[in-house]
Amino acid sequence: MTKEAYGELMKQINSGKFVFTGELEPVKTTNFDEVIEGARILKNHVAAINITDNPTAFGYMNALMPSYMIQEKAGVEAVYQMTTRDRNRLALISDVLAAGALGIKNILALTGDHTTVGDTPQAKPVFDLDSATFVYMLRKIIDEGLDLNNNEIENPPKFNIGIAAAPNADPLEPELLKIQRKVELGVDFIQTQCVYSVEQAKNFLKAASYLKTPILIGIAPFKSISMMKWMVKFVPGIRVPEEIQETLHKAKKTGGKQAVYEANIEIFGEMLRGVRSTTNAAGIHAMAIGFEWIIPKIIERAGL
Repeated sequence: MTKEAYGELMKQINSGKFVFTGELEPVKTTNFDEVIEGARILKNHVAAINITDNPTAFGYMNALMPSYMIQEKAGVEAVYQMTTRDRNRLALISDVLAAGALGIKNILALTGDHTTVGDTPQAKPVFDLDSATFVYMLRKIIDEGLDLNNNEIENPPKFNIGIAAAPNADPLEPELLKIQRKVELGVDFIQTQCVYSVEQAKNFLKAASYLKTPILIGIAPFKSISMMKWMVKFVPGIRVPEEIQETLHKAKKTGGKQAVYEANIEIFGEMLRGVRSTTNAAGIHAMAIGFEWIIPKIIERAGL
């Protein structure tokens, strides 16, 4: 079923175009320059850009203002990420209404990593709502103009709602049940965590096909060998095939940092081409925090 489109991202998904989204991470700063510059690099290659919300429970700039600024200064649509970890339902509705007033068209509803994994582990997590009940709240706002207590909202905002998925969850069935619950509440699109082979993407897309919801497959090129080692060791659900690890190690040994970048372009360019030609994915969610310039090169290498 075609979802109502409130912004460019959903319009492109509805049109059947193979879409790309990017991701930017505001950090501990009051300076917008890096986020805006990253958005300008990605602008002509993506339909929208996610702005992360205190990722891995690190205390960074609130995602709302960078979401607004990339739309105003770079002219590219934002996907405003919101976690329920840091807000009760009162704070959630406040930020949702502010996002509507600022012209945001997409919200990615997330539960969020626990505070103990971040840089302020003493912080008390909220979790008044989880991501599913947050989706329910958003649907009431969008469709009925009401909050969770059925209080009327003047000029209610309109958003397309996205959620995240863990394609390499093991076992996968509980993850699919969590996604299904949200889809039944009213989700417009799904963005996955990163995969590192076409086979991983195929397995998840096949398993999730019954959900009949557009899915953007996540990719995350490696900025360095140390980044790859850290992700393999510490990030749950990350499965990097041995051949990719070996290719990048060899590139580092023979040609240094530049060779690692070139190997990433080759590896992920081929992966994108494979996902596009052999699956029914709606597109790609590309995460290259701090080296956004590599995403246009990967897309070019894929011929997409």
